[in-house]
Amino acid sequence: MKLLTIILTALLLFAGCREKNNLSAADKTGMRYLALGDSYTIGESVDESERWPVLFAKAMRTAGKPVQAPYIVAQTGWTTGDLLLGLQNYNPTEKYDLVSLLIGVNNQYQGRSLEEYRQQFRTLLLRSIDYANGDTGNVFVLLTPDWGVTRYGEGRRDEIAREIDEFNAVAKEECDKEQVLFIDITPLSRRALQDPTMIARDQLHFSGKMYQMWVDEVLKNVKSRF
Repeated sequence: MKLLTIILTALLLFAGCREKNNLSAADKTGMRYLALGDSYTIGESVDESERWPVLFAKAMRTAGKPVQAPYIVAQTGWTTGDLLLGLQNYNPTEKYDLVSLLIGVNNQYQGRSLEEYRQQFRTLLLRSIDYANGDTGNVFVLLTPDWGVTRYGEGRRDEIAREIDEFNAVAKEECDKEQVLFIDITPLSRRALQDPTMIARDQLHFSGKMYQMWVDEVLKNVKSRF
């Protein structure tokens, strides 16, 4: 039984690296883009076309910066440790021109330590740089949004906000060490407290409307680099 559990877990993680990653009509030419993360990256409870990495690639193409449909390695519920495990056997034959990383909400949600997060986030950051052929200028990090603004955060919003800020402070420090761009979308996520259309239908994740706001912020910081 234990062996079966291990096998099933391995298959699930492998599947996470093979999640639906391309829109059928997406441009297949241009810069290769890898998006790493969790439920926000895979777009839990939104259509595939509303995933923020998909919206980002589309916005870059519209801006005259051809980017392929993203290859997404992400699963709902993943912590930094889960993402590391999901990437354990991921060794692409070609490097990527763009790599994004958004991870941390489940570390906070599960009450995992900041020390563990720092160590694992740093490993993921270095792995992202490696996927980008060692070019830190081709990597960017989105800080963790604040899920406390959703229905499930009621009664704990101040506590959740404080803890999210603590995890983000760690991510900022590690990005600064490697001179990797980080983009603070957390204030944008907190606008959902006044606008329910920014929340997805599951009342826990964010909607395509919110993801588009993130993309607009990312684009302002990233577009000039390419």
